[in-house]
Amino acid sequence: MERLHSLNNGVMKSEVNFLKKEVTINFKHRVTSLREVVELMVRLGYEPELNMNALEGKANIKLSNKLIYQIGLTGFAFGNIMLLSFPEYLAGENGLSASWKNIFGYLNLALAIPVAVYGAQDYFVNAFKGLREKYFNIDLPIALGILAMMVRSSYEILSHTGAGYFDSMSGLIFFLLLGRYFQNKTYETLSFERDYKSYFPLAVQLKNKEGEISIAVSKLKPTDKIIIHSEEVIPADAILLSPHASIDFSFVTGESAPVLKMKGDTIYAGGRQKGSAIELEVSQTVSQSYLTRLWNNDAFTKKKNENISRLADTISKYFTIVIILIAVTAFLYWYPKNIKTAMQALTAVLIIACPCALAITVPFTMGHVVRFLGRIGFYVKNTAVIETLANCDTIVFDKTGTLSLQDESDLNFVGDELTSNQKSMIASLAYQSSHPLSRTMYESLKNFGLKKVRDFVETPGKGIEGLIEGKKIKLGSATFVGAENRNLINNQTVFIQIENEVLGYFSFKQAYRNGLNGLMKNLRNRFSLFLLSGDNDGDKKFLSEFFQTDELHFNQSPNEKLQFIKQLQDQGKKVVMAGDGLNDAGALQQADAGISITDKITQFTPASDVIMDGKIVDRLPEVLKFTRSGLNIIKGIFIVSLAYNIIGISFAVQGTLSPLVAAILMPISAFTVIILSYIFVYIVARRQKFS
Repeated sequence: MERLHSLNNGVMKSEVNFLKKEVTINFKHRVTSLREVVELMVRLGYEPELNMNALEGKANIKLSNKLIYQIGLTGFAFGNIMLLSFPEYLAGENGLSASWKNIFGYLNLALAIPVAVYGAQDYFVNAFKGLREKYFNIDLPIALGILAMMVRSSYEILSHTGAGYFDSMSGLIFFLLLGRYFQNKTYETLSFERDYKSYFPLAVQLKNKEGEISIAVSKLKPTDKIIIHSEEVIPADAILLSPHASIDFSFVTGESAPVLKMKGDTIYAGGRQKGSAIELEVSQTVSQSYLTRLWNNDAFTKKKNENISRLADTISKYFTIVIILIAVTAFLYWYPKNIKTAMQALTAVLIIACPCALAITVPFTMGHVVRFLGRIGFYVKNTAVIETLANCDTIVFDKTGTLSLQDESDLNFVGDELTSNQKSMIASLAYQSSHPLSRTMYESLKNFGLKKVRDFVETPGKGIEGLIEGKKIKLGSATFVGAENRNLINNQTVFIQIENEVLGYFSFKQAYRNGLNGLMKNLRNRFSLFLLSGDNDGDKKFLSEFFQTDELHFNQSPNEKLQFIKQLQDQGKKVVMAGDGLNDAGALQQADAGISITDKITQFTPASDVIMDGKIVDRLPEVLKFTRSGLNIIKGIFIVSLAYNIIGISFAVQGTLSPLVAAILMPISAFTVIILSYIFVYIVARRQKFS
């Protein structure tokens, strides 16, 4: 299904969720239509289920009635064929009379026809559709095995040369269908897919009678009033209550030009506010799966280099061809010696060998890793990120809000004493931004009241500006407001300019996160570490305890951070960037894996691969160790799966393994992978106190 783009030029991309049996397809509607895409899927043997429950995200946990009917019919036929075969088994050396043999044979044939036609229908249909599109799917060897048994058995019955293999064939199909049933039930039970309503880490400012409070977006309901600050994403369809808004829909449409919206307009989820804070009234409940798709938008997709996933895909791709060749070779070897052994070897090889175990190892194991990490506040965009994190060798940190705490800063003003009106203006401008320093200034000065802000502009890495009561006001770096460069300042600073006059600056003496010493010591043993900060070097002496001099880089612009990471990658480094979601967006996107560290989780940052709760920053070494354990578990299960296939095939080619036993062993191998992946991940998670 992920090769649809090679079969239809209009399809840009298709991604399969193996466990949920879902496919997400992006296509150009001017080149192809939804109908053509659906027809292509039908031809391939994957007819999509289109219904409103699926569109609304309601899980359809009811198993297909058709599968139940197939199991019932096949089980009935299997039991009766076995019963009708007993006389010949028990007749001894004298055997049955020819007339009774023929009667039992014809009855078995009559029972076997619906088993092959209806019970095994899906295998034949899917195999045929795959061949029609010149593709060998995993149903092909099973269909060939059933067909060989049916043809040979029918020939023996009609030519009166033998009793056939109808008992083995019907038992084979019965246990295959039974295995599919339990496999589906197992997927439902152990599926790691997130419940986005409780798992996706996004909050929003809700406006109520008491003021503003931060709540999870999953709790939003229609008519709720929310406040969206500059650079924050609108989480749900809503009606604009503010006079106007400038919305960037690049996350959704790819178009970067902001769209002007006026009061009363509907603004759809996924837009990012560019400008002053706006007030909205929620009109639709949050679709968090939609937000997650935004997070995985092509615009933020990085070059994939998942060796484990690629290995599994490669094995699965050629598996069917190799198995068919082995089965045919075994049949040709045994045919001159013993036709019964030849048939048994052919069908057993085709049935017992299955790439399913290999195919589900990666998604199940990675999925369990993602789930356990989510429990401690480490939210991963998708399972592919786990392998990237496990293979990284270099970690680059931002300082503000990453190593330092956002909300625990001593705020002091240096300069002429500010009037109450000036403090109100500063609070009003700071209120529009979601930057940690802006939030700190607003919280400190909000009691002086808020004024209306016009023409608000935020320049990442530099500062913010706007018009208040007709006066131009700027908050930001010395360069941004035109102040003289003050290298003697020991703390982080935000300069104030009103009407082209620099009034002074706010000094932030930041508190650093607890456990910083242990964090750096544990990471230093395995990774190269760097710090890229947009601030001055006032804390250089303190940070030198954790970083070498050449690892500390201050006064870095967002673009300089991006270029630094690119240079590391050009040297062959696998880089993880940990920073905030605003000023570090470019660096987070450039890095092999970007971790957005936040304490209030009010910013949705599609450029990042991980959103990490600031409370667990000191557990980063454990998290990275856990991802490496996940890869080791996958490798171990790969070995077990390959060993199963090698041992199973070795017995099958000798003709010592009946197709019936092979049909029982095949689903057991898949169950074994599912159970082992969960148990091993659970054990590691428990040891690291992730469970």
